[in-house]
Amino acid sequence: MPDFHRLSDLALNEVKRKGASYADVRVVRTEDENLTLTNAVPELIEKSYDFGFGVRVIAEGAWGFASSADLNREEVVRISRLAVEIAKASARLKKEPVALSPLGRIVRNYKSSFEIDPFAIRLKEKIEYLAHLCNLMSKQEGIATNEANMSFRRMWQYFASSEGSRIEQEILQTGAGIYCSATKGHRARAKRSYPGSSGQYECRGYELIPELKFEENAPIIAEQAVALLSAKECPSGIKDIVLDGSHVSLQIHESIGHPLELDRVFGSERDFSGVSFATVDKLGKLKYASEIVNVTTDATTPFGLGTFGYDDEGVPAQKVDLIKNGVLVGYLSSRETAARIGRGSSGAARADGWGNVPIVRMTNTNLMPGDKTFDELIAGIDDGLYMETTASWSIDNYRENFQMGCEIGWEIKNGKLGEMIKNLTYSGTTVNFWNFCDGIANKDFWRVWGTPNCGKGQPAQNCRVGQGASPTRFRQVKVGA
Repeated sequence: MPDFHRLSDLALNEVKRKGASYADVRVVRTEDENLTLTNAVPELIEKSYDFGFGVRVIAEGAWGFASSADLNREEVVRISRLAVEIAKASARLKKEPVALSPLGRIVRNYKSSFEIDPFAIRLKEKIEYLAHLCNLMSKQEGIATNEANMSFRRMWQYFASSEGSRIEQEILQTGAGIYCSATKGHRARAKRSYPGSSGQYECRGYELIPELKFEENAPIIAEQAVALLSAKECPSGIKDIVLDGSHVSLQIHESIGHPLELDRVFGSERDFSGVSFATVDKLGKLKYASEIVNVTTDATTPFGLGTFGYDDEGVPAQKVDLIKNGVLVGYLSSRETAARIGRGSSGAARADGWGNVPIVRMTNTNLMPGDKTFDELIAGIDDGLYMETTASWSIDNYRENFQMGCEIGWEIKNGKLGEMIKNLTYSGTTVNFWNFCDGIANKDFWRVWGTPNCGKGQPAQNCRVGQGASPTRFRQVKVGA
């Protein structure tokens, strides 16, 4: 095993000698295991390892970055020099020199907690369990396809900076999900997923798998998939609605998390995935939501998929208010973007592995629980809809106008759940929609939902993030076509 402290010192000394005013080095090792069975037949059995390092520098007021999977001394020197050369070349086109928000020297170790190491569980045992779940779903007459999957990741990282920080952290993540589809004739098809459209991912060990109660819910979603084939179509009009926690998670992700990424606000994503309506002139002024809505970015949330000890700039994980009593009060930020508004970093600079530069990413974007039970949310509606599990989503480049769809729902009549509904959709504009939020379920219904595939950046980077949510009620929402 290489001496990472000595190699990072080699890189930091070399870039300083070449004229860098700031530098950091990240060494990242990732182990992944992904398993998918379709109709109880293995479709994907994949195990992978990834190991490399990246050097990021500021020279002549501009960023430079270079990386490699080869950790010998000669390559470390070459990559360090290349990073400085890139920075100096970029400096010719800079408008303003890069400035970073202050950060003291940090020397720490961090390790996420878990009870059962999933990589220690025999592959045969995992495959047999997934096959069992597939068979439970296939017992329901009318099920055409079913799938069960698991995913495990162990990520180790060493970070060193020219400011004296030395940070080592190891994070373990577990995810799993099931889905099934029913068909009728040549056209009719209905799908159900559990526990969410992407399953559920957390910073946990294998102990998460039995806690998700797949065996109990596999027959339920299979029965629902078949029932959806003959269910009523989603009505069109203005309705009061209740969204389940897993789908509220997606609504938070798209209409709060992404628009409050400060690099996006400043236009860095304009050519790829858009900008944001929530510009800095609205900070502290914009009534983003109703007074009961409080949203934080919190990388310290227990079990969150966006939970860690330190971000990829060495900034400690922390909880920062984004929306307070409905008002926009903060952003997701890096050291560079935070400096532009005179604040400290929110600890949200994250990179996809060793070969990419850190950019502003969500951690855990949490809608704080309210004071309602689920039954109280439903009881407060005379004529509306309850919607569950994301089926589709679309939102414009400014993160204002959106349309969302759910897999299944039920009518709400006189405060009670009624007939099953299919093909549910609703639409709105972000600020108007969140200002019509008038009920949030309490902490007993709240959990952090993991999103394992958030895309952003050029070149594209994938990131694992979380959203804390519970069932939530919204008034006067446009539903249906």
